[in-house]
Amino acid sequence: MMGHRWTALVTLVALLLYFAMSLQVARARAKSGISAPAMTGDAVLERAIRVQSNTLEWLPIFLASLWLFAIYWNELVAAGLGVVWIVGRLLYATGYMAAPAKRSTGFLIQFLASAVLLLGALGRIVVSLATGG
Repeated sequence: MMGHRWTALVTLVALLLYFAMSLQVARARAKSGISAPAMTGDAVLERAIRVQSNTLEWLPIFLASLWLFAIYWNELVAAGLGVVWIVGRLLYATGYMAAPAKRSTGFLIQFLASAVLLLGALGRIVVSLATGG
């Protein structure tokens, strides 16, 4: 199946980003000396955990919407919006790690990309069901 290779590539890059965020938590743990299961006691560790957790919270919405949009609308548009989501997550992570107040721009970018993917896929499927096509 070669029909959705761009969507597959964006999916893998998003998962690599999440993996990198997991490694960031491990580095923060090692640097702070705070072992699992503790999650507090160092501001950098707490921010790294929150960045990773928030990304995990958004991954199901993003990935399902990405693939459904690619299938029901257009794969290249879906992949492009997926890249926008990844850029938003990167901006969110770098902003949050610098200062939690700096996370808003990245969050908004990834939120909007997710919303377009989700609502676009939903709209297309609903219209398809309503028209029998």
